[in-house]
Amino acid sequence: MSKRASFYSLIGLGIFFTLYSTFNQNYGGYSVRKTEPTVPVPQQSEQNCIQLLLQNTVAKEREIDPEMKTIEEIMSTQPELISNAMEDYQYPNGKYNISASKLEDLVMEQNGRPVRSLIVTTWRSGSTFLGDILNAHPANYYHYEPLLAFDIVQIRGPPVAAKALKWVKDLLNCKYQDLDEYVSYGRHRPWAFIHNPYLWKLCRVHEDVCYNPKFHSSLCRLFPFQSMKLVRLRLRIAQELLADEKLAVRMVLLVRDPRGILQSRKHRNWCPPSPDCSDPALTCADLVSDYKVAVELLKKYPTRFKVIRYEDLSLDPYKHVEELYKFYGLFFHPKARNFLNSHTKANKGGVSSTFRNSTAAPFHWRTELEFKEVEEIQKSCSIAMEYWGYVAAKNATHQTEFNPVTNYTLKL
Repeated sequence: MSKRASFYSLIGLGIFFTLYSTFNQNYGGYSVRKTEPTVPVPQQSEQNCIQLLLQNTVAKEREIDPEMKTIEEIMSTQPELISNAMEDYQYPNGKYNISASKLEDLVMEQNGRPVRSLIVTTWRSGSTFLGDILNAHPANYYHYEPLLAFDIVQIRGPPVAAKALKWVKDLLNCKYQDLDEYVSYGRHRPWAFIHNPYLWKLCRVHEDVCYNPKFHSSLCRLFPFQSMKLVRLRLRIAQELLADEKLAVRMVLLVRDPRGILQSRKHRNWCPPSPDCSDPALTCADLVSDYKVAVELLKKYPTRFKVIRYEDLSLDPYKHVEELYKFYGLFFHPKARNFLNSHTKANKGGVSSTFRNSTAAPFHWRTELEFKEVEEIQKSCSIAMEYWGYVAAKNATHQTEFNPVTNYTLKL
């Protein structure tokens, strides 16, 4: 028998004898009770005994499970670090329909409700850039592409939609007890967690608990802000998150010119094997579907749903980021301004880098795609491009010279 099993056997016996003793004192044989004088039973001492027994159980459990002790020690240091990060924060205090006036109002561990900011989009639409802009906000807990384990697919309905939504809701509620698959996925794929700096810093030091769901739940519950980007969940499914009033999420649909999307995907070796990623017809059918759903969501959730095109964000990042922060109910913190200062002026790094000349980044397709490729995309995407305000290229010369973006209006 293991030490744990032996220990719990002893605990069971202890509780049994305690209860037996209590029963015997109160309900002893009639003949004995008839002749004995009535003496008050010291109930409080029995309660103290049981309480002490339970305390010893917890202490022994911590000895048997050293991971729990490590998790408790880690969590004891985090509140002060988060409080320091929020030292100069301007709380909404009624603005943006958010009543929070102090840190405790936003922390789940103290019965508060965090601000939850979501991005819904598809691969190579600028979500890494926008996600990092949100992650520049202090004390933000970033759920980076939580559906990575679903592979290169777009989730449009059954059979996987229910599972995907449960994962997303569990993460936003910091409930990791049913997310072993999600946590295990990150064990050999560091990119699943590396974009969350608060989490990854601790994982590098405490690898022994990094893949323990209790560790993730405990850490997540301490943070006043959560952000998440979803590139696999279509808006028709994601809208269910807006319907959950307890979550109170604020959602942005990020849209990009399909020619830019498909040109950018050519650089990724994981994309071509999947039709959901490489087929222009499927990509543009999703853009059409998202448009139709967005029209309805703007009517239903005018303060909690918003649409932005990647091209507009890139051409005037300071204006649009400040507007997005207000929409999400976030203070446009100096750290966010510093991120824009350092990430929008020049190109650095590879194809996944967010250091970009932002005014040029969305339009590389005009010079990197042959007109024949552009023409094929436009044939499959005429409706999507008309809905979202993208102008068709007429020929190879026109392609390199024209402005492919015009205004659009969300209405049917």
